[in-house]
Amino acid sequence: MNENIAIIGLGYVGLPLARLFATKYAVVGFDINEERVSELKSGHDSTLEVPDNILQSVLKNAPDDQIGLYCSNNLEDISKCNVYVVTVPTPVDSTNRPILIPLYKASETVGKVLKKGDVVVYESTVYPGVTEDECIPVLEKISGLSYNIDFYAGYSPERINPGDKEHTVEKILKVTSGSTPEIAKRIDNLYASVITAGTHKAPSIKVAEAAKVIENSQRDINIAFVNELAKIFNLMEIDTHDVLEAAGTKWNFLPFKPGLVGGHCIGVDPYYLAQKAQQYGYHPEIILAGRRMNDTMGKYVAAEVVKLMVQNDIKIRGAKILVLGITFKENCPDVRNTKAVDVIGNLKSYGTEITVYDPWASPDEVMSEYNMNTTTEIPKEKYDAIVLAVSHKQFLELPLRSMLSKNGVLYDVKGVLKCEVEGRL
Repeated sequence: MNENIAIIGLGYVGLPLARLFATKYAVVGFDINEERVSELKSGHDSTLEVPDNILQSVLKNAPDDQIGLYCSNNLEDISKCNVYVVTVPTPVDSTNRPILIPLYKASETVGKVLKKGDVVVYESTVYPGVTEDECIPVLEKISGLSYNIDFYAGYSPERINPGDKEHTVEKILKVTSGSTPEIAKRIDNLYASVITAGTHKAPSIKVAEAAKVIENSQRDINIAFVNELAKIFNLMEIDTHDVLEAAGTKWNFLPFKPGLVGGHCIGVDPYYLAQKAQQYGYHPEIILAGRRMNDTMGKYVAAEVVKLMVQNDIKIRGAKILVLGITFKENCPDVRNTKAVDVIGNLKSYGTEITVYDPWASPDEVMSEYNMNTTTEIPKEKYDAIVLAVSHKQFLELPLRSMLSKNGVLYDVKGVLKCEVEGRL
């Protein structure tokens, strides 16, 4: 079948997928952010997920052109597509309840152009049931069409790992699903045509949704376990990383490390599963216990840094502290749900003066998101403490010891520094 694909949402997930599909199909990338669309049309991706030369190689000049990617914020440009792939974010609110508004809005957008025979595939991380119980009714209402009679749906969970240039979208096995056996096969064939790692066709949309949400819940729980170990071993004055290295010599030991757990997936997805479980009258103890542990690590790191400073006779109020990194992970500009801000906020509560240096993060984006000043220029002054919060490659080359005051302390959250440090998780 001749597939004309629309990708709804051109962020960290949507753009790499649109670029990949554009190597074999006519693709229109749709986003409501005019600045984002303009940027992509110029051949540049500020998320750095798609290199400019690769992006430019698939761009085309008009939505009706054959094979290639056309970026737009004009609804009319996606009206002739027959496959719509929704890749909008699914965050949580301040009380960690799922926010489905982006999905509703995207479904309304698709519903306005939906035609008989069209297929809508959702990739956004959700709890089981969202596609059919929340999104499909919106599509039906706006389009006036009937589900599985006039149009069809599927779910294929995104597996993008921001900043990872090795495990790119085509190299990660893709789970697919569809609302009927025929549509499931069609969707699976579509993804299989571009995903070199292969596909796994799940028996239902709900199974595919559940598979995605437990992937990151599992990682969250495992990281919570080693974070708790770090707290215990620090009290015993045992180096956690030495313990993990020794334990890792056993063939079936899982290699997780302690740290700050943020980002748009691991720090969010467990709440989606927990929310759905509670609707069924079940309180998920392990999942939420893991979340509580990981959400406290920013406060814990700040307290450990202050304790080291006190031990070195450094006056805390007014002390100058340099925090290295504010993105949620290394070598990536993504600042969504970063837990580095928890470390910074807790350090500020002690009356310290904080400088945040991150060559990857946009100062304007950080200010807009967190009302916090950052710099992309290497600081020149001396600091009473330096906290490595994110292991960007640039930080590993800095002369950190020479940037400290006489009794200054160096705390390595990521456990990656080769030089001697006062503390690390």
